[in-house]
Amino acid sequence: MNLDIIDENHQPIGKANEPLGVRIKREWLTLTILGAPILIGQLAQISNGVVDTIMAGHASADDLTGVAIGNSLWLPLMLFMIGLLNATQPIISGYRGANQPHKIMPVTWNAVYISLAAALIAILLLTNVEPVLGLIQMEDNSARITTGYLKAFALGIPAILLLLSLRGLTDGLGHTKIFMAFSILTVLINAPLNYVLIYGKLGMPALGGIGCGWATAIAQWCSLLLLLAYLHFAPAFKNFHLWQARMAPNLGIIQQILGLGIPIGFTIFVEATMFSLVALLLAPLGTDVVAGHQIALNVVSIFFMVPMSIGLAITLRISFLIGAEQPKTARLVARSTIILVTAISFCFAGLMYTFARPIASLYSTESDVLLIAELLLGYGAMFQIADVLQVVCISGLRGYKDTRIPMYIMLSSFWGIGIPLGYILAFRDWLVPAMGAPGFWIGLIAGLSHAAVWLLIRLFLISRQQHPSVALGLKA
Repeated sequence: MNLDIIDENHQPIGKANEPLGVRIKREWLTLTILGAPILIGQLAQISNGVVDTIMAGHASADDLTGVAIGNSLWLPLMLFMIGLLNATQPIISGYRGANQPHKIMPVTWNAVYISLAAALIAILLLTNVEPVLGLIQMEDNSARITTGYLKAFALGIPAILLLLSLRGLTDGLGHTKIFMAFSILTVLINAPLNYVLIYGKLGMPALGGIGCGWATAIAQWCSLLLLLAYLHFAPAFKNFHLWQARMAPNLGIIQQILGLGIPIGFTIFVEATMFSLVALLLAPLGTDVVAGHQIALNVVSIFFMVPMSIGLAITLRISFLIGAEQPKTARLVARSTIILVTAISFCFAGLMYTFARPIASLYSTESDVLLIAELLLGYGAMFQIADVLQVVCISGLRGYKDTRIPMYIMLSSFWGIGIPLGYILAFRDWLVPAMGAPGFWIGLIAGLSHAAVWLLIRLFLISRQQHPSVALGLKA
C-alpha cells in the first residue's frame, strides 16, 4: 500500500537544490496545514470545561464548587494519560514516512489496549475520592456533588482514552482535521446535554453539577462510536481494515509506546501540578492575589494554544521526515520553526504587555484584582517567550523520539529552579525583600528559561545526527 494515496495532507519532502527560502516557506505552510486543525481541536476541548463551569455556576455555588474540585482531581491524571498516548503519533508518523504501513495497525491496537488498562486505573481512582475530600474538609453538599460528578465522569473515561488512542492513527497519518471535527462534535453534544441534565429539562431530573459528569460521559461515547463508524467507512482508512487488523497485545510494541509515552505523560503531569501548587502557595496572600494570579495564568494559557499546536505539528512533521530518511529536512524544520515561534512569542508578549489592563478587565471589575492581574501580565509577557521556546523544542525532540532526557530537564527546571526560587522570592527576604506573587512568576520565568536553553541545545545536537532513523528503530 502506498501511503501517499491515503493522505489528503501529504507532507512534501521537497528537493535539496531548491532555494532555502522556498523550502522554509513550504515547511511553514505544511506546519500550518497540520497545526491549524490541532489548534481548533484544542480550543474545542477547552470550551467543554468552560461550558461545564458556566452552566454549573448558574445552578448554584455548591454545584460550581463541586465541579471545580472534581475537575482539579481528574485533570492531572488525564493529562498524564494524554501524554502517554500521544507517543503513538510520532511512532505512526515515522512509519508513514518510512512507507511501512504494515506496522501502523499493530501500534494502533496496542495503544487501544494501553488505553483500556489506563481507563481501569483512572476509574478506580476517581470513584474512590472520598478520603481526599475529607482531607481538604469540603462541605458535605459540595463533596456529594464532587463524588457524584466524578462517578458519572468516570463512565466516559474509556471513551476519552480510546478516542486518544485512535487520534494517534489519524494525526499520525496527517489527518489532523479528523480529531478537530470530532472535538467540535463533542462540544455540540455536551452543551445541550448539560442544559438538559443540570437544569432538569425535557422531563429529566435536575442533577445540578452531577449532570456535567453524565453529559461529558455521554458526549464522549457518542463521539467514539461515530469516529469508529467514520474510520470503518472513510475511503482514506478502508485499506487499514481497522477491525480485521485487530491483534493480541504485543509486549514489544507496548514497551515501545510506554518507553516514549511515560516520559511525555510525566512531563505534562509535572507541569500541571506545578501551576496548581503555585495557586495553593499563594492562598495565604489573600483572594485578590489568587484571583489576579489565575487571570494572568488563564491569559497566558490561551496565548499558549498557538505555539502548543505548532509544537504538536512539528512532532508529526519531524517524525515523518526521519521515517522518510530526510534528516537534513528535519533539521531545517526544527531550526526554522524555532525562528517562527520566537517571532510569534515576541508579538504575543507585546500584546500582553501593552493591553494588560483591558485584558484583565474582561475577567474582573474589582480594582485590587485588576492591579494585581495587570502587574502579573507584565511578567506573563516574559514568561510567554520562554514557554513558547521550550514547548517547540521539546515537541521537536519528541519527533526524534527523544523523551527521557527532556523529562529530566523539565523536572529539574520546574522543581529544582522554578518552585524553590519562586517560593524564596515570594515569601523570604533572603535575596530581595519578599515580593509576593511576582516572586513566583520570576521563579517560573527562570525555570522555563533554564528548560528552554537546555532543550534548545539538546534539539540542535540531536538534529545534527546524519542518520537518526537507524538509531530510532524505524528501519524495516
